Amino acid sequence: MYKRILLPTDGSELSHACVTAGLEFAQQLQAEVVAVYVAGNYQYPLYVDILPPNGPTEEEYQVAMQTLAESYLQPVREAAAAAGLACQQVIQFNDSTAKEIVHTAQEYACDLIFMGSHGRSGLGQFILGSVTTKVLSLCLIPVLVHRIKHH
Repeated sequence: MYKRILLPTDGSELSHACVTAGLEFAQQLQAEVVAVYVAGNYQYPLYVDILPPNGPTEEEYQVAMQTLAESYLQPVREAAAAAGLACQQVIQFNDSTAKEIVHTAQEYACDLIFMGSHGRSGLGQFILGSVTTKVLSLCLIPVLVHRIKHH
């Protein structure tokens, strides 16, 4: 059915729970997984010519985001290996997380995106996460939205 599944992560508890469910799903299908973390692009300080920037340089930012992404993707790799699944990890930089998730799915020939949504009640039940909603609207391949319910 599905041969390669994209698992986006942002390092949150919700994302971790969704990735765990995605790995279980992939294991049932014996599908490969591609784990992706999307970091925002470096934001250049305003008035850089007038005031010295007090934030990180672009290079420092890139290194910090790579390190952070590795810390989020390593558990995915380890869990995939424990489940006997092939796993690629991808770190992307883009201010539009949803567009980058869709682009990465296309680039790595994924045939499914497995991502999460908060389990909400009342009015909130009609609202998916903004990234999930944007992926659903942009994507031409199937997207499985795993609903996480908070107790």
